[in-house]
Amino acid sequence: MFILQARNLKKHFGEKPVLEDLTFDLNKNDRIGLVGANGAGKTTLANLIYGDIEPDQGTINRNPQMRIGYLLQSVDYTVNDDNQLSAEFLERASELGLKKVHSWQEERFSHLSGGEKLKIALAQIWATNPDILILDEPTNHLDFQGVNWLMNQLQEFNGTVILISHDRYFLDKTITKVFELDLGKLTIYNGNYSTYRIEKQKRYEDQLHQYDVQQKYKARVEGQMAQLQQWAGKAHRTMRDQEGFKEYHGVKAKKLDNAINSKMKRLNQELEKNKVDKPIEEKKVHFQFEASKKRGKRIVEAKSLSKTFSNRMLFKESHFYVNHGERIGIIGPNGSGKTTLLNMLLGNETITSGELSISASLNIAYLSQDVADMPISQTAIEALNLSEKDKLFQARTTLANMGMKADKLTQPIGTLSLGERTRIKLTNMLLCENDLLILDEPTNHLDLASREQLEETISKFPGTILIVSHDYYFINKLCNKLLVIEDRKIKRLEMNLEQYELKKKQQITPDKQLLEEELLRVNTEISAVLGELSLLSPESEKYKELDASFLSLTKNKQDLMNRLGN
Repeated sequence: MFILQARNLKKHFGEKPVLEDLTFDLNKNDRIGLVGANGAGKTTLANLIYGDIEPDQGTINRNPQMRIGYLLQSVDYTVNDDNQLSAEFLERASELGLKKVHSWQEERFSHLSGGEKLKIALAQIWATNPDILILDEPTNHLDFQGVNWLMNQLQEFNGTVILISHDRYFLDKTITKVFELDLGKLTIYNGNYSTYRIEKQKRYEDQLHQYDVQQKYKARVEGQMAQLQQWAGKAHRTMRDQEGFKEYHGVKAKKLDNAINSKMKRLNQELEKNKVDKPIEEKKVHFQFEASKKRGKRIVEAKSLSKTFSNRMLFKESHFYVNHGERIGIIGPNGSGKTTLLNMLLGNETITSGELSISASLNIAYLSQDVADMPISQTAIEALNLSEKDKLFQARTTLANMGMKADKLTQPIGTLSLGERTRIKLTNMLLCENDLLILDEPTNHLDLASREQLEETISKFPGTILIVSHDYYFINKLCNKLLVIEDRKIKRLEMNLEQYELKKKQQITPDKQLLEEELLRVNTEISAVLGELSLLSPESEKYKELDASFLSLTKNKQDLMNRLGN
């Protein structure tokens, strides 16, 4: 049963067509992944469904009473009034790992990490009980606890879900249908992301085969046409050369012309009727890092490292080291201090106590997760500030390989998408000789083809890499060592993310398992109480009774979480 119908949607920005003749239905409980290259129109389509913008042509039919929850890609949410501190919101925030939000002071809100802002946004959206969820890059900045919570919530959600995401692992676990936007057109595939990739490749190969068959047929038809034209030319020459028989040969040539024209018309019609366009192969993105030839074994070492930030202890008495050539993933809950640690390594953040030694000869390249720090009035080429012709040519080639069109290079950065800005930052990093790459959420805003190529390139980089990422697939594939921030300590572990997650599961004691089962039971009771409260008047006796029960359950839940160390 459909809950929204879109017919023949068209949308232009200026003279540029973004969406062309889109027709589709959204059905109750659909789980849709909206995919496409950066700039393909995914956010534009999401805004049309949400009702934030109107199509230039076409219609969208939706129930006016229907509630749509929309998570924007650029999140800057906060809690700014008591009305937002509903029981439902506090419950969701707690499940996401945000403790005691109701008691946070204004200063705490002013220092939220990207992940904490995103969790607040998700909690606010879930608290509205929407019929349709539109989530634009929901896993950007989200820690693994948050991603797992989101996947579980999406499985239980009784409504329609539209996900714009470049996280392959997340899409594989959550969607059952793919809407692909390419060159303004919509193609629909059934299945999760991996199934879509297989089916897309199969369709490409089938169309390429049909195109090859058509080209051979076209060559035969064109040969027949050439032969007919030769016959017509010969008939007209015979007419000119035959004295006394011109009228006879003229009539004969005219009849032959008519027959040839009729035959050629039929052949052209057959070609047009059976025309198969040559399929467009996906653009291969190519990166290449310039690596410094400097070598040295231990390049970073921390002893008794501690950091307090805004009266909050992030980590203390931590010991770890980084050797040349290692690929290390930095993981920890949102707000645990991952980006702060990177800033300490870069010399942009002070140390509270302890030592942090960094090799003085290191060339360090840093890719921050924030694309808002770029000069929005400058063009891409101006921002790269290149004077050498070879480097300028290399920059243009690199940007082109990442899918940046030539006209984008002369536009102000402020008019570019977040993905296009990330490409400019990556290009700047690629053009320099580096010993250490520090990457803070490097796959944020990159489309899937660029993510896959970036993985391949980083795997070949001969230097050292430190990566903060909430892209499970990306960090698990590239990093065989971890720096884990937990229990306010930074620990070095000689394992990848998959091995770490498995070890954590194996360490669950029987007592801990009982506590987790009790926590699950309490969460279920809280959900049931919230459901009943939503149907009652706040003035009723039953409401007051259930409200008291809710407060007792949340206190019990907090005690259980404290005992579990959450």
